[in-house]
Amino acid sequence: METILYDVADHIATITLNRPQTLNAFTDQMIAETTATFKQAARDTAVRCIVLTGNGRGFSSGQDLADVQARAGDFSIGEHLRHGYHKLIMQMVTLEKPIIGAINGVAAGAGCGVALATDIRIASDKASFILAFSKIGLIPDSGINWLLPRMIGYGRAYQLAITAEKLPAAQALEWGVVNDVVPHDQLPETVTAWAHKLASGPTLAFGLTKRAMLKAWDTTLPESLEYEAYLQEVAGRSADNQEGVLAFLEKRTANFTGK
Repeated sequence: METILYDVADHIATITLNRPQTLNAFTDQMIAETTATFKQAARDTAVRCIVLTGNGRGFSSGQDLADVQARAGDFSIGEHLRHGYHKLIMQMVTLEKPIIGAINGVAAGAGCGVALATDIRIASDKASFILAFSKIGLIPDSGINWLLPRMIGYGRAYQLAITAEKLPAAQALEWGVVNDVVPHDQLPETVTAWAHKLASGPTLAFGLTKRAMLKAWDTTLPESLEYEAYLQEVAGRSADNQEGVLAFLEKRTANFTGK
């Protein structure tokens, strides 16, 4: 990997976008490497939680426009999205392990879409979100049109899209875009605590919960209830469920294995 850093320790995989000189702007290579690394983390049974962050001052400034401009003659935005960001966003959203977004700085454009595709977002008080697309005559992409209105409602999402206003971390917390905002120098410590807690939890159930909630967006209540029953049957047959019940009865802390 040349554009990202990847590390696994204590059942936590950390993916760091690593083009700090461009505020971690995405090139085709970085999109492909990030997608492949999420796929690797999904398959690795030792990984039970994933952290995504950026190196340097930014989380990601979005698409590297200089990279696009260099190929202006034969560049198709639609195909670029279909073969790049779409694969990355789908890999993240369907990955049944919790993904923590450590938003260390600006998340702009496609970088915002990637940040929103994480499950739990912890932001530095220096972080911000910007839908910069309208500044160059484009619409939001990278899953933003699906993800953001579900988080904050159509009115606020459309406002951010057409004005390209900066959404500071504090307001992002108020609107429900992030789960927590912490002082910048406390972000690594806070994210590590979150990651250890999730990695030691019933990660099979965490993944099934993610699957159930995503499915519920497109189903009726009776269909959702039936799907819940199906997934609960799976969870109920797990070693984690047996351990959780036994630990409750014995009044001790459960030792979950994610199985």
